[in-house]
Amino acid sequence: MLRQIQHFLQFLHRENYFRLLFVILIIIFASGLALSLLEPGMSFINGLWWSVVTLTTVGYGDISPATAGGRVVAIIIMFFGIGLLGMLSGNLATIMISKRIRENKGMETITPQDHIILCEWNHRSRAVLKEMRADPQTEDTAIVLIADIDEIPEDDSNLFFVGGPVNEETLQKANLEKAATIIVLGDDTLEPTARDAKVVLTTLTIETLCPAVYSVVELVDQANEQHCRRANADEIIIGSELSSHLLASAARDHGISTIVSELLSSRYGNDLFLIPLPEKLAGKTFLDGLIAIKKEHDATLLGVQKRSKGRLITNPDAEYVLAADDCLIIISATRIQES
Repeated sequence: MLRQIQHFLQFLHRENYFRLLFVILIIIFASGLALSLLEPGMSFINGLWWSVVTLTTVGYGDISPATAGGRVVAIIIMFFGIGLLGMLSGNLATIMISKRIRENKGMETITPQDHIILCEWNHRSRAVLKEMRADPQTEDTAIVLIADIDEIPEDDSNLFFVGGPVNEETLQKANLEKAATIIVLGDDTLEPTARDAKVVLTTLTIETLCPAVYSVVELVDQANEQHCRRANADEIIIGSELSSHLLASAARDHGISTIVSELLSSRYGNDLFLIPLPEKLAGKTFLDGLIAIKKEHDATLLGVQKRSKGRLITNPDAEYVLAADDCLIIISATRIQES
C-alpha cells in the first residue's frame, strides 16, 4: 500500500499536478477569504464553499455575492475556473490516452496474479487463446502475451501485452513471479534448430527466475526434448511427433483424428478434463470410480494422475485403489465441479 502511494505521488510530481493543485487551493482560499470580507454576514467557511462551487462551474446558487466587490471576485473565479478545469481535464485525457497507447504497444508493466503468460505470437498462439476463452475455467483468466510485435493483436479485455523478445526484462514486466502457468511457443521466423534452441534458452531463463511457475513448452524436434528436461520444463509438447502419431492413427483407424480433435478442443463436443478425486471415491477401486463417474456425471474415466509425483496412469487395472491425492482424467461435456 505504501509503495502504491509513493508511485501515485511520483506520478503527480512528474505530471506537474502538485503545481496545478497548489494554484487551485490558493485561488479557493484567497477567493473564499475575499468574499467573507466583502460580503456582509458571510463566514469564511461559506466563502470557501462558494469558491469551490463556482470554480467547478456547478453553481448551486445557494450563496451568491451581492456587493460590487464580491461580484468582481466571482467574475475572476469564473474565468479562472474554466481555464483551470480545462487544463486539468486536458492533462487527465492526455495521460489516459498516453497510458492506453503504451499498453497497446506493450510498454507497461503488468500486475495481475495467477495469470497465464503466452510467449510468442503466431497462428498457434491465436488458437491457444481461442481455446482458453472457450473453456469456462479460463474464459476470464488474465493472459499476458510477450511478443516482438508492434501492438496488441487481439481485442480482449483480459489480454495484456508486453512488447519485445522473451527475455528476463519482459518476463519481469509480465509479472512472472505471480504467474500460474507460462506457455512457450516456438518462433516461426527461425529455422527448426534455432527455434528449438531459443525455446530451451527461454525455458532455462524462466526456471531460473521462477521455478514455481508451471511451464508448458513447444518443440519441433524430439531430439531436443532432453535439453528442455534439463532446463526443468514441466510439460513438453512436440508438434511434429503429435502430428505424426495422429496421421498414422488416422491411416490405421479411419476417423480417429476427428475424435482426437474433438477431445482436444474446448469449442465443441466432449473434452478431456483433469479433476481432483471426489472424496467419496478415496479408497475405492478404479472400476468403482469408473462406474460412479459414469452414473453420476455421464462422464468416462480414462486414467489417474498421481498428484504427489505427477505420474500419469492411463487405463489402470480394475482393482487399482484410488488415493485421496489422485486426480482423475475424464471425458465429459462439462467440467465436474464436485471436490
